[in-house]
Amino acid sequence: MGIEYLEASPERVVGRMPVAGNTQPYGLLHGGASCVLAESLGSVGSALHAGAGRIAVGIEINATHHRSATTGFVTGVATRVHGGNTLATYEIVITDDRDRRVCTARLTCMLRDAPQN
Repeated sequence: MGIEYLEASPERVVGRMPVAGNTQPYGLLHGGASCVLAESLGSVGSALHAGAGRIAVGIEINATHHRSATTGFVTGVATRVHGGNTLATYEIVITDDRDRRVCTARLTCMLRDAPQN
């Protein structure tokens, strides 16, 4: 996928991904690739929010695809909208190189204690 993380905190995670290599047969950014970027960013934020000794497990994602991207990079910004003890939810806005919104997604993760081995 080629995801590069640019910033990461429990409140906000930023990353980017190339369009090249992540397209569907018509040369457009694949909607599934947008979802992978969104879930990756939101999951990192959720794990940071959960803290040491806890894990984050994605339980729901939805995405609206607003426009296509065919070249360059897309950048995702995941912003925490809810951070509780058992759930964390992030809104992820993905934009193209011209700062036009490509996709809006929402991810909810369940927060659990890490398994003991």
